[in-house]
Amino acid sequence: MDYPLLADPETKTAESYGVRIPILGLAKRWTFYIGKDGKILYIDKDVQAHVATSAEDMAAKLGELKVAPKK
Repeated sequence: MDYPLLADPETKTAESYGVRIPILGLAKRWTFYIGKDGKILYIDKDVQAHVATSAEDMAAKLGELKVAPKK
């Protein structure tokens, strides 16, 4: 991948984004596409449905959002 991913082992980011499941201490599997300006461009809430094609789906969504690949 040529874009950063976030690891959140302490679930602080999940809490601030409203996706933490308190009873389990886990987060919902949502993908947030965040622009360079820090604004959320898109939220994919249906990640579970297409796990087998998630990489391809992310690449396609980045293209739709006009996110230029790194050079």
